[in-house]
Amino acid sequence: MKIFDGKTIQAAIKQICAEKGLDEAMVVETLEAALAAAYRKDFAEKNQNPRAVLNIKTGELEVFDEKTVVENLTEEELAQIEHFKELRQKAKEQGRELTEEEMPTEEMRKFSPRMEIELKDAKLIDKKIKVGEVLKTLLEIPGDFGRMAAQTAKQVITQRLREAERNIIYQAYKEKEKTIVNGIVQRKEGFNTLVDLDRRITAILPQTEQIRGENYRIGSRFKFYIVNVNLTTRGPEIIVSRSHPEIVRELFATEIPEISDGTIEIKGIAREAGIRSKVAIWTGDTNLDPIGSCIGQRGSRIQTIIHEMNGEKVDVILYSEKPTQYIKNALSPAKINNVELDEENKVATVTVNEDQLSLTIGRSGQNVRLASKLTGWMINIKVAESGKEVSPEEVEKESAAAEAMADKGETITEQETK
Repeated sequence: MKIFDGKTIQAAIKQICAEKGLDEAMVVETLEAALAAAYRKDFAEKNQNPRAVLNIKTGELEVFDEKTVVENLTEEELAQIEHFKELRQKAKEQGRELTEEEMPTEEMRKFSPRMEIELKDAKLIDKKIKVGEVLKTLLEIPGDFGRMAAQTAKQVITQRLREAERNIIYQAYKEKEKTIVNGIVQRKEGFNTLVDLDRRITAILPQTEQIRGENYRIGSRFKFYIVNVNLTTRGPEIIVSRSHPEIVRELFATEIPEISDGTIEIKGIAREAGIRSKVAIWTGDTNLDPIGSCIGQRGSRIQTIIHEMNGEKVDVILYSEKPTQYIKNALSPAKINNVELDEENKVATVTVNEDQLSLTIGRSGQNVRLASKLTGWMINIKVAESGKEVSPEEVEKESAAAEAMADKGETITEQETK
């Protein structure tokens, strides 16, 4: 039965596929499935399994009842199937689910009259048919189906376009996962901030991925790190971050060619978002100054990175395979006299002069805390002149006290931190 103008439907499908990057066969297959579903709903008999075949060149449609040919059922199998039907009907009338005892056993043969046909019945239609083959019986298409089919085709193509648009966006941003992108703050939604990545998609910046104190004004532009991309029933869901440590790595790779080409490696990153980061770098090129390359002439490269991180301080330190040297470097800019290692418990005790204690600890304990995160060693501090030791726990207490005073608008002197 001809239900479409061949040239019109063919041109429409080709145009859609070209514009949206869709596979033509996939669009036709989706259209056929929808036409079969429409036929099944209004015209098919109870045990029919309609399959639509559309010739897009001519616009003609054929509908077949398709069934897989199976071995004939034995009397015992028929009795089991009939008994199960009765149990299911009884449970339905009683408004309950089947009990475990009533459910069919694994040994019981399953037979679907809609999808399958016994060999003896199939041979009445086609004498040469064999078990495992598919029997196709041409079904009559009522005249009323033409108008319905056209409407169905329109709905399917519209839906397919919407799905294709979602998939294209999903694939595009899935490839950008774990990278940084530009975005514009759109609006607040509860504790989350919504970010426009382009005109087609809005990303979510959860509260947990925001930087404390950073002002996300509507229309503000930032660089965001794509944490993950998921495809949901509502379309692509993109989670972005401003506080993720990897945003530092991506910014370094963007601004420093020696890192992007692998000449300089980033060995570790410790970050307290919005305040300070420590980045450990290394190179095998003895003719290259890795720290100088990262800083740039007159600090040009590092200042660009700091600007993108909204003023967050960045310490670039040299990685060393020797833990003692690595810890010394990580505690920069403080000058460390000596480092003793307890390798079994992975605890390092660093000795510093009295005048270096505050610098070693850092404001609110930040310097020693970041150094510990970066190196993976718990760091105790010992004062050379007095022998006084400051443990990480004590540093944390001092940090908490300093933050509490800062919240009250008070200040703490350098001498008080000692």
